[in-house]
Amino acid sequence: MRTIRSSKTAVLAAAAAAVVLAATSCSSSGGGTSSSSSSSYNAGITGVVNPSTHAGGTVAYQLSSTPDSMDPGNTYYAFMWDFSRLYARALTTFTPAPGTGGLKLVPDLATGLGTPSDGGKTWTYHIRTGLKFSDGTPITTADVKYAIERSNYAPDVLSNGPTYFHQYLVDNSTPYPGPYKDKTGGLDSIQTPDTHTIVFHLKQPFADFDYLVSNPQTAPVPAAKDTGASYVNNIVSSGSYMFSSYTDGKGATLVKNPNWSAGSDPLRKQYPDKITIDFNIAQTTVDQNLIAGNTTLDMAGAGMAAATQATALSNPSQKSHIDDAQSGALAYVAISTNVAPFNNIHCRQAVEYAIDKTSVQTATGGDVHGDIASTVLPPTVNGYTQYPDQYPTPGNAGADSTQGLNSAKQQLSMCGMPNGFTTNLSARSDRPNEIAMAQAIQASLKKVGINVDIQQYPSGKYFTDNAGAPAFVHSHDLGLMMMAWAADWPTGYGFLEQILDGATIKASGNSNLSELNDPNINQMLSSAIQNTDESARLQAWGTIDKAAMQQAAIVPLLYRKDLLYRPAAATNIYVTEAYGMYDYLNVGSTK
Repeated sequence: MRTIRSSKTAVLAAAAAAVVLAATSCSSSGGGTSSSSSSSYNAGITGVVNPSTHAGGTVAYQLSSTPDSMDPGNTYYAFMWDFSRLYARALTTFTPAPGTGGLKLVPDLATGLGTPSDGGKTWTYHIRTGLKFSDGTPITTADVKYAIERSNYAPDVLSNGPTYFHQYLVDNSTPYPGPYKDKTGGLDSIQTPDTHTIVFHLKQPFADFDYLVSNPQTAPVPAAKDTGASYVNNIVSSGSYMFSSYTDGKGATLVKNPNWSAGSDPLRKQYPDKITIDFNIAQTTVDQNLIAGNTTLDMAGAGMAAATQATALSNPSQKSHIDDAQSGALAYVAISTNVAPFNNIHCRQAVEYAIDKTSVQTATGGDVHGDIASTVLPPTVNGYTQYPDQYPTPGNAGADSTQGLNSAKQQLSMCGMPNGFTTNLSARSDRPNEIAMAQAIQASLKKVGINVDIQQYPSGKYFTDNAGAPAFVHSHDLGLMMMAWAADWPTGYGFLEQILDGATIKASGNSNLSELNDPNINQMLSSAIQNTDESARLQAWGTIDKAAMQQAAIVPLLYRKDLLYRPAAATNIYVTEAYGMYDYLNVGSTK
């Protein structure tokens, strides 16, 4: 799952709301928050379970795959954006709180939210004084600037992560080649007039800029310690914890950062003595270790396997440790517009009509994993617009059992493939629920003559080497790709841009798996984010959603929910709506 951010409507801080281009919105869900030392089903959705200031012990994470990277400038999985805050402080971040409280954007490294000028094309931030890296050296705004340069302007070295800064910052008169090729220059559009001030100059107004700088790409990196792709082996921390060990493919251990100061960081605590992570543990084993209390949390935050959940939900004592979290993600099939025969829209529309979404939902374990989807934007996202399903199928309410199949066959005839064809569907090998969904899709498409071969790839390389590498997609005929997506930040733009805009397509680490490059959609996205009228922006996101569905490049499957398990020894546990999973910032353990 390429989940970046969970998306629910949010209210920006008052300082940003007063700015003409600040991204503001109204809270519509989640309610109040509470704290409880008792454990009950869904207690962690709106409250803190086992609140504690207990210091000591070990918090142990397990992961069914490997991260795309633990380098804060080279990662794009939601669980890594959540977890990286332990050792990487961005300019802004989300409040550590359950319910809608977790959607409040607050300063982190910065002393406050940004100050816009020049009609919203210039943004200025100041960082706190007395900040230090884990090696004791001072943190300056030059380190923040360098972090953005390396993460956005060196795709041949660091290919994961979004490219917003590269897209929207004014480039040098001679295009900036990045810090690994230009050792003496720098990006002129980011200025650091002193060690505590940083100024961004944009090509156009950007209403969500305070959200953008919550991206871990703004976490400082000392240029003198940067070793490019191998920096992941020796990350210099700016957070409350630091790495004591890291082994690629196996795991990592973090310990308290002695140079972190609580006085300069009102958000973080240092409860556990140690934090461990084990990679490549089978999901069912992770589930059983959680139930047995042998591990603290599943780092992926993507929920229990269907094979485990039935027993867990039927056991009252186990069920009391489960939260069925609204992740804010859309589970979908990306249809490649550049792999034949899907370069023909009618072949894409045939797939839209043919997939039985009820069978897909059932394959994951039922509606506890989400509601059947018909739009790109989930209902939890700012700007969601409900409109009639453009591709009614047997899996959608109100459609008879043959309507979708007949429509699919008509589209196959229109695309010149009346008898169907053969294609490949990619899915992540370490995610059993995703494999189960892929198998349900395979069975649905076979009914109209579309024969699907399922190709499995590991999560850690899914976007760098496989589904997110267009050359690989084309050469391996990956016409269909399993995908899950949530917003980079909680607005329609934060959800849609990286998966729909043609300007985001990359050679590696690509999130626009469909390679959709529709000029109309591209222009609508660019225009909407500049608009100073929030109501007009909200309306635009729904219009863009509908336009994307007309292109039939995405088959929405489920507005996803995930069954998360919290053992009795885990403290300070709650679901953050900012990430759609447990907030990892201040988790503790009584063990």
